[in-house]
Amino acid sequence: MMRLIQSFYHLECKVFQEINSHFDKKFMNLFFRTITHIGGAINISVTALLLMILSSNQTRLAAISSAAALALSHIPVQLVKKLFPRKRPYLLFKTTKISPNPLKDHSFPSGHTTAVFSVIVPFIILKPFLAIILLPIGLCVGISRIYLGLHYPSDVIAGGILGACFGSLCFYLIS
Repeated sequence: MMRLIQSFYHLECKVFQEINSHFDKKFMNLFFRTITHIGGAINISVTALLLMILSSNQTRLAAISSAAALALSHIPVQLVKKLFPRKRPYLLFKTTKISPNPLKDHSFPSGHTTAVFSVIVPFIILKPFLAIILLPIGLCVGISRIYLGLHYPSDVIAGGILGACFGSLCFYLIS
């Protein structure tokens, strides 16, 4: 079992380093530095609030579900970060390329990825055709966290699953 875990970690580190190795590409840097903010606390909270205020009927219920999922999903994110204090990859790999003033808390799971998936999933459940637009946005936010040297792929995967679970749960409980 331990060998399997070590193999997975080794693969994960390779994937992380491959994605982060493109950091010097001007267009990719601009894209990922911009899209990562969609999952940031202020942007995602304002988006959820505006959707609640500006929408009506079923769409408003999806927006309320998104806001509830966003708020509730960050409780386990903070608990897991404390229970499993995984160092951010840039602290372990000296060749990691990062922006100035990187986050210093623990990396598992990705809060940005959790946030974006908790907000988009209720809308995807309500109107499945939105998946064509919303899933790529969510995936790009997740990849941006790896690209920027802040998270391992498993941090992002865990955040996506956590956000999707809370988004689904809140949608089915509220609507």
